[in-house]
Amino acid sequence: MSVAFTKEESFETASETLLPDRPVSSHPNLVTQEGLASLEAQLEQARAAYTAANLIEDVNEKRRQAATPLRDLRYLQARIRTAQVMSAPTSSEIVAFGSTVTFARDDGRVQTYRIVGEDEADPKAGTISHVSPVAAALIGKAVGDVATVAGHELEIVKVV
Repeated sequence: MSVAFTKEESFETASETLLPDRPVSSHPNLVTQEGLASLEAQLEQARAAYTAANLIEDVNEKRRQAATPLRDLRYLQARIRTAQVMSAPTSSEIVAFGSTVTFARDDGRVQTYRIVGEDEADPKAGTISHVSPVAAALIGKAVGDVATVAGHELEIVKVV
């Protein structure tokens, strides 16, 4: 009976450390050159964390420590494999992937964002994903054009 209990307990511990894969977007994996470099750096960090976890002698602790880096390795390898590096926009007349666009909202706020890939988007740092509603509405437009997002108007003031 104690052997069965031990096996069951080990099974529960192992299953607790199996993390579900990070969701992969169905959109094309467009990235800037900086975005690809960031993905590659994150992959190296995940490899280092996984290697360190595998040095742990306790099997259960090894599983716990390796779970997140292993999941991240799978995700990052997939994202790097499917990455489509986009060159910087050659024109500042039309909003495109990689453009930095300043727009005025109908409530008076003025905001500036660079349009980048999904994995490199960080609105607090001034970047938004090319698949976000705001970016999707702005791409293809020029200074002076107005885009509507969720019932609000955004007027493009500057494109770099």
